[in-house]
Amino acid sequence: MKYLSEYRDPRAVRALSRAIAERTTRSWRVMEVCGGQTHTIVKHALDQLLPAQIELIHGPGCPVCVTPIEMIDKAVAAASRPGVVVCSFGDMLRVPGSRGDLLGARAAGGDVRMVYSPLDALALARRHPSRQVVFFAVGFETTAPANGMAVWQAARQGIENFSLLVSHVTVPAALAFLLSQPDHRIDAILAAGHVCTVMGLEEYYPLAARYERPIIATGFEALDILQGVLMAVEQLESGRREVENQYRRAVRPEGNPQARALVREVFEPTDRYWRGIGLIPGSGLRLRPAYARFDAEARLAFPGDSPREDETCLSGLVLQGKIKPPQCPAFGNPCTPERPLGAPMVSAEGACAAYFRYAHIPSNRTVFAGADE
Repeated sequence: MKYLSEYRDPRAVRALSRAIAERTTRSWRVMEVCGGQTHTIVKHALDQLLPAQIELIHGPGCPVCVTPIEMIDKAVAAASRPGVVVCSFGDMLRVPGSRGDLLGARAAGGDVRMVYSPLDALALARRHPSRQVVFFAVGFETTAPANGMAVWQAARQGIENFSLLVSHVTVPAALAFLLSQPDHRIDAILAAGHVCTVMGLEEYYPLAARYERPIIATGFEALDILQGVLMAVEQLESGRREVENQYRRAVRPEGNPQARALVREVFEPTDRYWRGIGLIPGSGLRLRPAYARFDAEARLAFPGDSPREDETCLSGLVLQGKIKPPQCPAFGNPCTPERPLGAPMVSAEGACAAYFRYAHIPSNRTVFAGADE
């Protein structure tokens, strides 16, 4: 299969790991932003193939994981109201809020539905004009165009019983926040390739210059990640701090102009809370005034309380790359995928879920052994 099997080739993986070892002369810490990259690293034990001087730090690149607890509570509250249908992607149904999760709301009689696209929710609203259909719009810049298109179509088709519960966040603002912290441990960044496919690279140039850190747009297969690490190490060892594009088969420097234009038309920047991290200025998106009538928060008038996280869950430190999941005292007991305390144990991109599934059970890891034979 093109762009899949060849990017998991054991011989190429070993060759890249040797190249990284040969180029490394000192300790470096590289943060991968995306949870999909984290799962590839842990599943294939790529961290074990790197020299001891290279540490991979897992970043906050799981949109389900960073959706604030108060937004989960608002989604649960919406599902409990008569005549309201709450639609979401599958992972979001199990993320715990302070008052339970969306699956619990459905079990209690709420109308909660898993959909594969916001356009599915829009079609549901079109078929049921007497009901309020709310789509829980979470994610980074990758999901914003599709969610924006749903609102754009609702406005032009006159579907007024459709709205978004918006909890969009953006990657560059989060990276700026992390790099501005005095105790950060980041020497280089592997940027999320799918975000760069939509938004391009221009937002990363000022970050690399200001914080003097290499930023490499990187894909999601084993060879992508190892090549991204090699490019970062080569920059660090030579004293360069630039933006580079490892994921050239998908990422263009300008991104996707049509998708970017749609996002700019429908959304505008706003401050946003990140679960486990806190308020990051300018790190979110909200509907522009022209589309404000499709804002579920304004339409349904939720209470403004501030729920608290479970204090035994250290997922905030995991999301900031300050600890690895097994260093959390709750990891594996009592926090498991079946009974999660925090979102990173739920999501298919969560670091805690990756460690529980692969590193927690070593036989589940796919190590590229015997590649030189």
